[in-house]
Amino acid sequence: MIIDKNTTSNMKIFSLNSNLPLAEEIVQHIGIDMGKSTIKKFSDGEIQMNVEESVRGQDVYLIQSTNNPGNDYLMELLIMVDSLKRASAKSINCVIPYFGYSRQDRKARSREPITAKLIANLLEKAGITRLITVDLHAPQVQGFFNVPVDQLVAFPILSKYFLDKNFEDIVVVAPENNGVIRAHQLGNVLNAPIAFIDRNRRPKSYVPSRMEIRGDVKGKTAIIIDDMVDTARTVTTASNVLMDYGAKEVYACCTHPVLSDPAINWIEESAIKELVTTNTIHLPMEKRTNKITTLSIAPLLAKAIIKVQKNESVSTLF
Repeated sequence: MIIDKNTTSNMKIFSLNSNLPLAEEIVQHIGIDMGKSTIKKFSDGEIQMNVEESVRGQDVYLIQSTNNPGNDYLMELLIMVDSLKRASAKSINCVIPYFGYSRQDRKARSREPITAKLIANLLEKAGITRLITVDLHAPQVQGFFNVPVDQLVAFPILSKYFLDKNFEDIVVVAPENNGVIRAHQLGNVLNAPIAFIDRNRRPKSYVPSRMEIRGDVKGKTAIIIDDMVDTARTVTTASNVLMDYGAKEVYACCTHPVLSDPAINWIEESAIKELVTTNTIHLPMEKRTNKITTLSIAPLLAKAIIKVQKNESVSTLF
């Protein structure tokens, strides 16, 4: 990506602790140096932060996912935004590849909070002027903000990976009823039919339910698609059910590899041949296995940042 120096002359990119490798990739694509800052903790866990260079009058892009430990990373983000605001940054653009708490987007029962709205309020109050994110679990979270929100999608990256494999006799599988639209999109690109997993409602998120396959999967290569894999209970159970229904082999893909314990063990022991995901969340070495393939979201985020900086439409990236 060739970028005019005039475009980058008035911008700075900073990274916090959640995903430094992704941030370094982004600045390499753009062709600028990472902004200098320090983050320390007092003995009681309080975060101390300092921006080590002038940001006065600059358009600042701050990269931080809010995956586990999400509360720590969220606090880092809020403190850094406040620091940039007090240092007279012209704009503060938060790049949050994985937006934590987006599953808490509504009141499912009495006296529950709408935590995604609370997070939006906190970020705005701290001083952000724009949010750039990828594949929100609940797209309506965009409406919780009163600043511009650009929601990028990882779908083209994932779909190209499977197109390049030239599979024959594919079926795309939605692991839940509300994932059918996503499955249709991938099915259209791969010219493949879809199936979905029908199951009884779970009384609690961690309790499995009986699964039945709606659609023909016998003798086919099944590709399960979801926005995130957390504990991996849903996707691994689905893979085993698909094999019971006669699928030839099972792949899975998602945007966000949350992979909370015991996800890695379940993936290793499941019928999944390969889980394809992106690096919106940095995977430590203990979560990297031969079954997990990570594709980079950095080029997409770099293009989005440059388009925002040049006041160009971001919709061409959707």
